[in-house]
Amino acid sequence: MASKLVSLLCDARVLLLAGVITFVIVQVRLYSAQSEYADRIAAAVEAENHCTSQMRLFIDQISQQTEKIVSLEGEKQILEEKNEQLNTLLQQLERKGVISSEKNVEDIYAAVVIIACNRPDYLERTVKSVLQYHTPVASKFQLFISQDGSHAEVRSKALSYPQFHYMQHLDLEPVKTQRPGEMIAYYKIANHYKWALSHLFDERKLKRVIILEDDMEIAPDFFEYFEATGKLLETDRSLMAISSWNDNGQRQFVQDPEALYRSDFFPGLGWMLTRDLWQELSPKWPKAYWDDWLRLNETRKGRQFIRPEICRNYNFGEHGSSMGQFFRQYLEPIKLNDVPVKWRSVDLSYLEEKKYNSHLHDLVSKAVPLSGADVVTKAYDIDGDVRIEYANQATFERLARQFGIFEEWKDGVPRTAYKGVVMFRWQTMRRIFLVNGTSLAQLSEN
Repeated sequence: MASKLVSLLCDARVLLLAGVITFVIVQVRLYSAQSEYADRIAAAVEAENHCTSQMRLFIDQISQQTEKIVSLEGEKQILEEKNEQLNTLLQQLERKGVISSEKNVEDIYAAVVIIACNRPDYLERTVKSVLQYHTPVASKFQLFISQDGSHAEVRSKALSYPQFHYMQHLDLEPVKTQRPGEMIAYYKIANHYKWALSHLFDERKLKRVIILEDDMEIAPDFFEYFEATGKLLETDRSLMAISSWNDNGQRQFVQDPEALYRSDFFPGLGWMLTRDLWQELSPKWPKAYWDDWLRLNETRKGRQFIRPEICRNYNFGEHGSSMGQFFRQYLEPIKLNDVPVKWRSVDLSYLEEKKYNSHLHDLVSKAVPLSGADVVTKAYDIDGDVRIEYANQATFERLARQFGIFEEWKDGVPRTAYKGVVMFRWQTMRRIFLVNGTSLAQLSEN
């Protein structure tokens, strides 16, 4: 019996040992299989990462190619625009003959350039007005139309006038404004002005340029006015430019078609500058708001402008970059001169700085002083000239509102002012002088 039990125990131990050995073998094989699977998973992950990396690289290459395609399309558009410009100029040359041989630059008194963009109906009205009075002085005043952009109807309209030389400014670079919310148009206008003036002065070597915009009509004596006053720029270094515009030129404020004035405020809206002035201004020309820049004291450097009492051009542009600002109140009522003045026979020496200061000092000092409330009513009761003093900008603006003239100041200078004096007629030949506390003292300085 005992021997049987021993035998069973031995058999059990053998079976147990066999089970252990089997278990160990299974575990070893299982570990080997897990390791193999882990290696396969790692290889699969590595392959997936490589595939992802390749995909990203492929996407980047596609993006780069797309950018190149867009860039090439932009270059193609620029080349097409330039090609169109060259074709236009070629057509113009074929129609007119070689432009450079038409006139000797020395024989041209001034160029007249109409700045245009996308208003063909306005351009036509301006051109017809200029041509109405140009024929007698055609040998002295060379005509140009400078178009900004490629508006087809404007280009076609400009090329339909053989009396005009056509210029086209193409700038397809995106405009970057300096402050958020600014109108891009003011940047494009400043850029166009610089390009046009550079072309006329630097390339064509013209001595003087008169600038009009495509929403202006001119007076019968427009050309003779600029020819006569332009001579002052040659002899009086205290003058910066000549303008044919009076900001306070509304019908109720003007009377005398021969009266001309000096002004510390740049009028714009039809003006003439010389090549010497352009050489000074062009390196500093602003990216936008070129007219307000010319009104800064640091730009003007103490120099003045000549302006008429009655405007020699009329601005009919209710719709444009300024969105008709002030049009109905200030521009629409402007009087365009209709009494031609024989400027060649008018002595303009009174506009020389010392003579002018002395004469204006006499007029202002002899005017009847008024103060207090309701000066408009008081002015009605006085037959002669009237002098009203303003203490500061707020006081001036209040007086300007009462009379209905421009209230605006730029860099401490009211519109049309000279030495702080703003002069306008009041219903008749009577003059109203709005003066500051130092005006008379400034006028008496040598």
